[in-house]
Amino acid sequence: MRRATNSICRKLLAPLACLVLGHGLPALAAPREPVPIDRIVAVVNNSVITEYELNARVNQVLRQLARQKTAAPPRAVLERQLLERMITERALAQRAEETNIRIDGAQLDRAIARIAQQNGMDLAGFRAAVEKDGIDFAAFREQIRNEMAIARLREREVDNRITVTEAEIDNYLANPALQEQQQNEYLLAHILISTPDGASPDRLQALKDKADKALAELRAGADFAQVSAAYSNAQNALEGGLLGWRSDGQLPSLYVSAARALKPGQISEVLRSPNGFHIVKLVDRRGKDAQLLIRQTHARHILIKTNEVVSDQDARNRLVQLKERIDNGQDFAELARLHSDDLSASRGGDLGWLNPGDTVPPFERVMDSLKPGEVSEPIQTPFGWHLIQVLERRDQDVTQERRRLDARRALRERKSDEAFDSWLRQIRDSAYVEIRLEQ
Repeated sequence: MRRATNSICRKLLAPLACLVLGHGLPALAAPREPVPIDRIVAVVNNSVITEYELNARVNQVLRQLARQKTAAPPRAVLERQLLERMITERALAQRAEETNIRIDGAQLDRAIARIAQQNGMDLAGFRAAVEKDGIDFAAFREQIRNEMAIARLREREVDNRITVTEAEIDNYLANPALQEQQQNEYLLAHILISTPDGASPDRLQALKDKADKALAELRAGADFAQVSAAYSNAQNALEGGLLGWRSDGQLPSLYVSAARALKPGQISEVLRSPNGFHIVKLVDRRGKDAQLLIRQTHARHILIKTNEVVSDQDARNRLVQLKERIDNGQDFAELARLHSDDLSASRGGDLGWLNPGDTVPPFERVMDSLKPGEVSEPIQTPFGWHLIQVLERRDQDVTQERRRLDARRALRERKSDEAFDSWLRQIRDSAYVEIRLEQ
């Protein structure tokens, strides 16, 4: 009965579902016309990036920036930024393939259907919108396949190795400063100038000079999104470097210190971390409620599953008969123990106290419509057919549970972000890369 939610994209690439229809798409697709022979602008291990591919990406990003009403950096600057991103993406895709991560056709079809639904379209309308943006739909599908593979690669090689202990949560919650931090959230944007492992002092100084130049442009009044597009190596550089709303506990400590000292609209100095040079802008801040009350429902049910032997009509008829017996005074719990196909049968069908969202929507809608003691008519969900009885309701303060959950999430996200940045840099540094853009 518990729901699970799935996510296609994490931090690695700009989620395509969020970029369709007016928000822009990364230039992913090969054109419909035959591709002319062109020169190689980069070699990545055993693969190449061609000038044609780079120009396609540049032109698509220019259209995206125009839709966002963001002034584009000089084309030469944008070319270098996008080529570096394409190199990283290619290296990651190669790693996914080497480690046997595959996305089959059925999985890809479901992902495309979800993206279309998120944009309020059927598949045909969504395809037409993608192609109207100048993108070949077959190549769009392949990019989604690559993005899903890379997301799985990150999950396996980074996220699955992150652990948060109960002791860490206790220490987190026992820290008065962190308790105070959890009352506030920040909307930040950032610029990242990455530094490679083992960079020479001259190379580090050149990158620091680049960060200083970006900061000088910002101080002179340049638009943050434009400077981000021109300078930043962050994966969200073309989206203005926005990180979204996060509490202090969900941010790197470097950003926490900067955010506390800033007022909305202000920009930090150049910050240094093992991953590179950073510039942070505080877009906005807001408070969080100290108490969280939710309506909980204590319910039980009888489930009849359908299969090759038991049809929908058979299952429904059995529950109609059981409800009639309950209405005539038979004990719900006893009938659940005898007839229910759910694991809760041994407990008389008791599901315990349920929070909003704990059950599938058809079940929750009917449950919420019942008064305490009332038994539903037979209802269907993806699990089968149910009789539902609400036993009681209460308003429960789940502030402490929420705080522990928030603490676990914050610690996990902080560890994951830091590990991901380091892992991404290692993937890039370990790849054989030959850049021929200037040739």
